[in-house]
This record gives sequence, structure tokens and C-alpha cells, in this order.
Amino acid sequence: MGIIKEFRDFISKGNVIDLAVGIIIGAAFGKIVASLVADVIMPPIGFLLGGVNFTDLKIPIKAAQTDAAGKVLKAAVSINYGNFIQICFEFVIIAFAVFILVKAVSTFRKKQDDAPVIPAPKTRQEELLEDIKEILKSK
Repeated sequence: MGIIKEFRDFISKGNVIDLAVGIIIGAAFGKIVASLVADVIMPPIGFLLGGVNFTDLKIPIKAAQTDAAGKVLKAAVSINYGNFIQICFEFVIIAFAVFILVKAVSTFRKKQDDAPVIPAPKTRQEELLEDIKEILKSK
């Protein structure tokens, strides 16, 4: 039963919930970045390079096999390096966004750490205990 209790305590902590939310948001962010790269960034780059569609760039290894009617029996085999280039762009954009996020969080935490700590006012009991301590030290 000890392991089950430890697991329940682990799951119920806020850090696990925060991690789960971060993963879900990260997956959604990945889809947004994928669309940004595929639909916004790569078309102008392809246009500037002479109308190249990066997802169409490939090195054929084996042509597709078709029957007499034109139905594909076996798909073509190719190295899709254009898709690889596009995914590399996605990675760089995601890495840059994560870098900016981590930098912002670090700056925020540093400001919190540098903020002066104002001690809480002493209670009457603490003041009396300090007075007693001083009296005992003087004897």
C-alpha cells in the first residue's frame, strides 16, 4: 500500500498538474508553429527561390507500381528532404520561442529574488521573549 499512497501523493501535487497543462499547451503550440511554417513562412521562401514547394522536394528511389488502369499497387519510395527542411524551420521557430519564454521567466524570477524582503512585524510575545533573552544575557 505504500507505493499506491506515494503515487497518489505524487499525482495530487500541483507540479504534476502544471506539467500536464504544459504538455497540452505545448502540443497545441506545436500545431500552430507547424501551420505558421507550412502556410505562412515557406510559401514566400519557395516563391523567392523560383516557385519551389518544399514539401514536393524529394529524391526518388523507386517509382510507384501501377496496373493498366492506373491504380497504384505499390507506393513510390523516395527521400523527402523538402519536408525535412520544413520541419527544421519549425524546430528553429519552436526553439526560439521556448528560449524567449525561458528568458522571460528567468528575468521575472530574478526580479522577485532581488526584491527586498520586508520582515513581518514582531508580535507582542516575540518582543517579550527577546526582552527576556537580553535580561538573561546580561546576568
